[in-house]
Amino acid sequence: MKQLLKGALVPAILGLLAVSSQLPFKATIHKSLSVDSLGACQGVSYFQNKLFLYGDREVGMIREYKLTPDSLNYTGQEYRLTMEGKDVINHPTGIAYRGDGPVFIGNSIRLNKEGTLWKALIYHVDWEGLRKNKTLDGNLIRTIEDDACIQGTCPEYVQYEGKWYVATADYGDKRNEVRLYDPERLKTAEKTSEPGVLYKKFSCGPWVQNLHWIPEKGILVLIQNQIEGRRWRLTFLDLNKSLRSGQQHVLGIQDFDKADELEGFTLLEGGQKGMAVTSSRKENVHFLNLQL
Repeated sequence: MKQLLKGALVPAILGLLAVSSQLPFKATIHKSLSVDSLGACQGVSYFQNKLFLYGDREVGMIREYKLTPDSLNYTGQEYRLTMEGKDVINHPTGIAYRGDGPVFIGNSIRLNKEGTLWKALIYHVDWEGLRKNKTLDGNLIRTIEDDACIQGTCPEYVQYEGKWYVATADYGDKRNEVRLYDPERLKTAEKTSEPGVLYKKFSCGPWVQNLHWIPEKGILVLIQNQIEGRRWRLTFLDLNKSLRSGQQHVLGIQDFDKADELEGFTLLEGGQKGMAVTSSRKENVHFLNLQL
């Protein structure tokens, strides 16, 4: 049975603290709502005409929603990232999906309080099998250690020079990189450090939680926080120029005066609206109006 998500819609218009003068990027929060049963929400993906919100409840999980103009309808479909009841992808960080390619889900695990030690894993999964069976049982094809990373992983498909790659980025305060992996090599690898998996990389700013690709514009969005775990930031990069120079080429930076932890962002149909999600228990889903 479809369920309209609870939580009052909170109108809000939020000014940007910093916008690059290079392009007229602008974003405002239109409405906010509370979505339950996610634990701490870790991201959002929009494909197959559905929104998929994922979090780290008692186990890692994904919930499926239909989009309405200013709200979400839960379809009743929940996918638990478990095998034989055991939590496998306990902290999902990114879903790389593009229709006819392999599907990858990230898992970034902090091993110490200081955030200097991480365990980063990328899982090649049977997406349609996961949707059908509701768990990873029989649907986990391969577990890949992302040992080429510095701090964490967040897979997202991007296109460069006519070919698709799986991009990922680090979460930390220094030496951060965006890396592009060959998906055909990645899906059979045990580690991302194996020859031929890593294609190109470039340095980027700190505290990257997730990535979002805008194919029509060749723009990669870094979904970041301004400081560790707090205050939202969206950084818009020219992917081609970044890869050619080895350093992020920033088109626009959009800072929001929000104190919680931004975890995910996606554009919606038409490209003039987007959705941002945070790890907060209340008001964790936000509809954005965009000018790109």
